[in-house]
Amino acid sequence: MEQVFEFAGNNILLVGGFVAVLGLLVWTEVMRKVQGLIELTPVQAVPWINDPNAVIIDISPVAEFNKGHIVSARNLQASRLAKPDAEIEKLKDSKLLVVCKSGQSAVAAAGSLKKMGAEQVAVLKGGMAQWRSEQFPVTTK
Repeated sequence: MEQVFEFAGNNILLVGGFVAVLGLLVWTEVMRKVQGLIELTPVQAVPWINDPNAVIIDISPVAEFNKGHIVSARNLQASRLAKPDAEIEKLKDSKLLVVCKSGQSAVAAAGSLKKMGAEQVAVLKGGMAQWRSEQFPVTTK
């Protein structure tokens, strides 16, 4: 135990960074549970996406979205979800799958949709990185 304290004392920045990352991960997981968000793997997301009442919201920056996205995904900036307009208000009765690059930013966006009154909101676990990793189709159109 003494060695742990010695290591921490000699590597304050490293230990501080570790604690910060660990805290962020814990906070993200707690927020997912508190907000009642559903987290879907790419395999689990396919039936959700195939539902005619489902809407895929990709909150990636436009340049990232144009490099490749899930077929029929709509690119909406997260800032629009914080103060929803009439177009976004119409979406709250749909099944919503929120997608981003890695899955982390989508949690906050999904939380905004839940606050707006959307009941069926899910986040793509691992985001587009995981979607591509599992070789699911993407489009640039």
